[in-house]
Amino acid sequence: MSVDVLLVNPGNAISAYQGLSHKFSAIEPPTWALLLAQSVRTIGFVPSILDVNAEHLTVEEAVKRVRNCSPRLICLVVYGQNPNSGTMNMIGAVRLAEALKAENIDIPIAAVGSHISALPKDVLRKEPSLDFVFSNEGVYALRNVLSTDLQSTECLRQIKGIAYRDGNEIVLNQAEKIVPQDRMDLDLPGYAWDLLPFEQEPLDLYRSHFWHAEYNHEKRTPFAAIYTSLGCTFQCDFCMINILNRDDTDEIGVASNYSKMRFWSPLLIVKEIEKLMDMGVRTLRISDEMFLLNKKYFVPLCELLRDRGHGKKLNMWAYSRIDTVKNLEHLELIKSAGINWLALGIESGVKDVRLEITKGRFEDVDIHGVVKMIEEAGIEVIANYLFGLPTDNVDSMQKTLQLSLDLCTMAWNGYPVMALPGSELYKRAKESGEKLPERYEEYSFHGYHTSPLPTKELEPDQILAFRDNAFTTYHNYPRFIEKVRNRFGDIAVNNIKDMLTVTLSRKLVEEA
Repeated sequence: MSVDVLLVNPGNAISAYQGLSHKFSAIEPPTWALLLAQSVRTIGFVPSILDVNAEHLTVEEAVKRVRNCSPRLICLVVYGQNPNSGTMNMIGAVRLAEALKAENIDIPIAAVGSHISALPKDVLRKEPSLDFVFSNEGVYALRNVLSTDLQSTECLRQIKGIAYRDGNEIVLNQAEKIVPQDRMDLDLPGYAWDLLPFEQEPLDLYRSHFWHAEYNHEKRTPFAAIYTSLGCTFQCDFCMINILNRDDTDEIGVASNYSKMRFWSPLLIVKEIEKLMDMGVRTLRISDEMFLLNKKYFVPLCELLRDRGHGKKLNMWAYSRIDTVKNLEHLELIKSAGINWLALGIESGVKDVRLEITKGRFEDVDIHGVVKMIEEAGIEVIANYLFGLPTDNVDSMQKTLQLSLDLCTMAWNGYPVMALPGSELYKRAKESGEKLPERYEEYSFHGYHTSPLPTKELEPDQILAFRDNAFTTYHNYPRFIEKVRNRFGDIAVNNIKDMLTVTLSRKLVEEA
C-alpha cells in the first residue's frame, strides 16, 4: 500500500547532549508523529514513521529509507523531550531536508513543530530545503494538505494553517483551528504505536530518563511517553509550550497569547496505557505540562488505573506546579495509580525573582512543606531550577542552589534561561535589540554552543558556568548521595558517579 505521509523524527542527540547522549540522556518516542499518524489514518490516509533519532541513522541511511518508502509527502516532526527541543532539533531536520534535495528526491518536504510555529516565515526564509511548514499543531492542516495533489502552489493557497513560497514571496495563510475539546477523542484518537521501530520487542529502542529508572540503566527500557492533556493555562515569560495553540498570523508567535488546555477522556488514556502495557511497557512518562491542575480529568484517570490494578505495575512520572499539590488525599491517589515521581518547577530560590517571570505563581506556597508532603506520600520529587532569570545575580543563583541542597530531592534539573522562540522572552529580546542566538545549536541546554540570555548583572558564560558547577555540586552532595543509596542502593550511586565523569564543553565558558 502506498504511503501518503512519512512522518520523520530527525536525529540530533550528540549536538543536543554531547557525551550524555551515549548513555545518560533519554530517548523518547516521537509523541507528535504518533498522534498525527493515528489522526490521518482514521480518515483513510496511510502514514508511516521514520525515527532517525531512535535508530541512530546517519543522514545517508535516512535518505535511503525515505527513498525506499516513496511517500507522497515527507513531514519532519520537530519536537523533543524538553521545551527547547523544537529549536535545537531543527539541526537534524534541516540537515536531512538538504540531503533529500541534494539527492533530487522529488517529494514535497513539510515541517511541523514548536520552533516552526513560532517563526514560520523566518524558517522558510532561512531553509530553502523546506517546501512548506505548518503554523500550529497541524492536525487539520495536514489532513487538508493530504486531500490535495500536493503538486501546485494553487493547492497550497487554499490550506489554512500553513506557510509556503509563492514565487519570491513567503505567504502565511490564515490560521487553522486546533482540535477543540469536544473533538479530542475523535480527531486525535490515540497513538500509532505499531508504526514505531524496534529491535526485539516493541519500544525497546526507547529509554527513560536516568533518574526515572532509579538511576539503573537496566530499568530504562522499554519506555514510552504519553499526553493526557495538551497546553497550559498559565503565561510564564520563559515558556513556549502553548505555541502549538497558535491562532494568528503575526510574524513572531508568542505562546502566552494562546494559553489554553485540552484534555482527552480518561477512558481513552487508560486504553492507550493498556496497549503499552500489553507491549511490555511499565516505565512511562506523562508529558502534560500541568497534570495535576484539573481534578475533573486526573482524578478519574488515576482511579481507573488504580481500580484496574495497573498502579502496582507501572512506574510513571508527571509534572506538577508546586501550588497544585493540594492535599495528601490526591497524592495517595496518584501514587496508587503508579505515579512514583513528580517533577516540580521550583525555578528560583528567591521569591521576587520567581514571581517576576512566572506571573504570580507560588506566592503563598511553602515549598519545603509541599516537597515534604509529596515525599511522605511515597512519591519522589525531581526539582527543576532556572539559572539566569532576568533579575538573577550571583547571589540569587547561589540561593537557588542552596534551596535545592536544602530540599535534597531525589532528582535535580537545572537549566540556563533561554529566550526560546515562541516565548515572551524571545519577542521582548528581539524587539529591544538584544543579541539572540543565530544558530539552532545555541538553544540547546546541554550543547557546546549553548547561548543563554544575559541578565543585568550576569554574562551568558557566567550563567552557564554556574549552572554546570551547580549540577556537579548537587550530584556530589553527601546528603543526596546517601539518600539515593538508602533508597536505590549502590548501583544507583555508582551510576551517578559514572555520569559525573561526563563533562560538558561550553564554547562561551572556554572563550571567557
